[in-house]
Amino acid sequence: MSTPTQTPTPKTIYVTRTGLPLSFKLDWPFRRATSGADFDVLHTAITLENSEGLRALVAVNLSATLREVLPSLEPKDTEAPIINALRKEVDHKQTEFVKSGKLVPLPVSSRHYSFKLKQWVFGKATDEEIARMIERKVYWQTRLVGGDVWLGDPAEALYVDTTTDHIAEIAAGLAQQGLFTMARRYATALPALMDQRDRFESEMAAARQQLEEKHAFERG
Repeated sequence: MSTPTQTPTPKTIYVTRTGLPLSFKLDWPFRRATSGADFDVLHTAITLENSEGLRALVAVNLSATLREVLPSLEPKDTEAPIINALRKEVDHKQTEFVKSGKLVPLPVSSRHYSFKLKQWVFGKATDEEIARMIERKVYWQTRLVGGDVWLGDPAEALYVDTTTDHIAEIAAGLAQQGLFTMARRYATALPALMDQRDRFESEMAAARQQLEEKHAFERG
């Protein structure tokens, strides 16, 4: 009897606030640091989509302090904050994308979490910024992967410090502008959005240039 094959999960595109389309491959599970240090490690590959195979290999180092406040180290409790912490590092130009490179440690610590509020903190976004993120999300996911685009992802709401309901409200306004159709929080891109290729490409190119110039300057 043949063994049933599992349908692969479609790749998800996450855009940074500066307009870079990224995808993430997280090598579960977390592993305790072998050096004797008190943190847990998760190897992750970040791919800069729509590039010439550029990526960043990162060893996420989760501090013991944060480990104590998390319900578990399972993907359901850590995937969204880890992806957003890495996105924030890209936004802050702390991550370099190359065709081949060594694994770079990246600490995820209290700077990503508010113990006072008891929640992850990645920076509040305005409605205008959220609308721009939604447009980029739908464009790049449609162009690079295809199919409908889910706008109810809790990771996206966490990244801009809002709720999935609020993202849905802003998306509904964009749908009224004819950029895409909406059904059960899935967006289907329309030509009015996909024909703006030059805009999204130029936004990505500008963000990528700034990132590369910063790392070139640091290398001297």
